[in-house]
Amino acid sequence: MSSTDTLENNQNPEPETGHEGHDHSHGQDHAVHDHEHDHDHEHEHDHSHEGHNHGPVLNPECTRELVLDVPAEEVSKAFRNVTRNYQRHARIPGFRPGKVPEAVIKRKYANEIRKEVIDGLLPERFNQGVRELGVTPVGQPQVTELTVDEGQPLHVKAVFEYVPDFSIDGYQDVTVPKPSADVTDEEFKREMDQLRESRATVEPVEEDRPLKDGDWAQISYTGTIEGQDEAAPIKSDDALVEIGGKDTVEAFTSALRGATVGQELHVSAGYPAEYPQEQLAGKTVDYEIQVKAIKKRNLPELNDEFAKELGGEYENLSELENRVREHLENRKRRSVEGETKDKLFQAMIERFPFPVPESLVQEQIDARLDRGLRALAAQGMSTEQMRKLDFGHLREAQRDSAAAEVKASLLLAKIAHAENVEVSDEELDREVQIAAIQSREPEETLRARLTQEGGLARIREQLKREKTAQLLYERLPA
Repeated sequence: MSSTDTLENNQNPEPETGHEGHDHSHGQDHAVHDHEHDHDHEHEHDHSHEGHNHGPVLNPECTRELVLDVPAEEVSKAFRNVTRNYQRHARIPGFRPGKVPEAVIKRKYANEIRKEVIDGLLPERFNQGVRELGVTPVGQPQVTELTVDEGQPLHVKAVFEYVPDFSIDGYQDVTVPKPSADVTDEEFKREMDQLRESRATVEPVEEDRPLKDGDWAQISYTGTIEGQDEAAPIKSDDALVEIGGKDTVEAFTSALRGATVGQELHVSAGYPAEYPQEQLAGKTVDYEIQVKAIKKRNLPELNDEFAKELGGEYENLSELENRVREHLENRKRRSVEGETKDKLFQAMIERFPFPVPESLVQEQIDARLDRGLRALAAQGMSTEQMRKLDFGHLREAQRDSAAAEVKASLLLAKIAHAENVEVSDEELDREVQIAAIQSREPEETLRARLTQEGGLARIREQLKREKTAQLLYERLPA
């Protein structure tokens, strides 16, 4: 799989909600940052992989403006307090501790004092102003105007995104087809056949005869791609080709059918444009082939002996079949539930359209790309190779899916409230225990960290959305 496929087609492993780890309640305080320090702020929240950063673009449909003015007296008082604090603690050569002149402090620490004054005066006023507007902010506010000088009123204008109100009236009537999750006899047979194929053996054919359909030819070959004579040849000293096999190029089957051991052949093979091996797709290759041996693939019989050879846990074929059927049922149920919920969420989004804050969409894109990069790292991609990826293109490719996931998450949160869905402490504890096992971290350490970072609340909201999704799924008519 190519790196682009892995990133662009990566599916969320939590199909019940599609929004792993995202809490859209957004009840936390929001600080207003001085726009002169935005560059440093962005570095503090770097996304750990180069090229992944995005600009602070806001959705105008979800944006509000807040203007704050602080009287000059309060501003002067704040400047005095901060300056005195620097005087008490500053260590400057040539001055005794606590005796540095105010003018020296103001000159040396002008930017730091200004920032502390802003941080001391604005956050609580901003939060109070937002509460009075009656909206739920998300992301960080952006300062568009800022005036702050000692002895002068402080003036600030900031814009921020919020979750808009939207209707879910009639959500109970939104339905999609609910396929059966029962395992068919054909699906069970196919699974058993695959299990049988996995235990197949390949043995040499001793009789002196030509190759026929169903045989496997052991060959060596050298191939040259037409039009690429200077390129290194395609070579193999030991390859197995099934005569008449569904995955065998027809030119190989035609040339090898009837051939004998030791025979040398010339084959010109054309590959379709959709051939999975990119090097050969749409190309014609001239091969020089030597037949080294004829082999036969033997499939084991499905009996008690076969079951026992798979492991000591199976006493007979019946036990194996029961386990295979149970595995199939669980896998199909998860697949059907996930696909049906995704279709239900899409139907909900179409029924209840509403704009979403761009900051939430970008957070979700970050999460999707992070999962994709972890998958690429697991496949062996180096950090250096990751840096060469076109993150602008990858972010854009993720955008529609990320926006849909955010909308579904917000819809589920609102439906959960309407349905009075709650998550018990026992359910939350069980989830933390599972997370601790997966991360190999002591449960109490993980719980303390999650509590401090607000992670427990996010997990509770995630579980609530999952329970709501399951509730809606179970209500669908069969």
